[in-house]
Amino acid sequence: SGRSRYRVTEPLIGFYQAIMRSAWSRLEHGHGARVWYESAQRFSTLVVQPHFATLCRRFAATAPDKLFGDLPDGPTVIGTGLVADPSRRTQLHIDVAMLAPTEPGQPRRVLSLGEASWDEVMNLEHLARLRRARDLLHSRGYQTDETVLACYSAAGFDAELRATAERDRVLLIGLDELYS
Repeated sequence: SGRSRYRVTEPLIGFYQAIMRSAWSRLEHGHGARVWYESAQRFSTLVVQPHFATLCRRFAATAPDKLFGDLPDGPTVIGTGLVADPSRRTQLHIDVAMLAPTEPGQPRRVLSLGEASWDEVMNLEHLARLRRARDLLHSRGYQTDETVLACYSAAGFDAELRATAERDRVLLIGLDELYS
């Protein structure tokens, strides 16, 4: 809180800023294939991944009522967030954070914490980060007993994560779910 972050959300403008702007003269001289070869990973990281995370937040906002917890009016906040981890001197980035409406005299309820991955098969390490973020929020006074952990992936989920998701209440949301 207290920090403003600005990000280009239009993918076409993001593509121009991430790829074309810095290589304009090379593109004019017909070196498009080489420019793309050198910048495809940057495009995935700076344009596609953030756009995919936005699609995941939109999915969460329009998901069936009981998927993330029973709220008659839905969550009040769906966004991204950073959870400080002072003992490890890091911050955990949350791609899809859903908070319930505030209730006077009650701790704020965290409905869901999610991580989105466009180009990486998700595994137990992704789930461990979400669990760590949930535990840190609980230690700061948030109500996390019913927080749903969600992994969003365009590349899929490994077998260990699938098995764990069946045992624990972990949502695995792939492209089929996002686009159904």
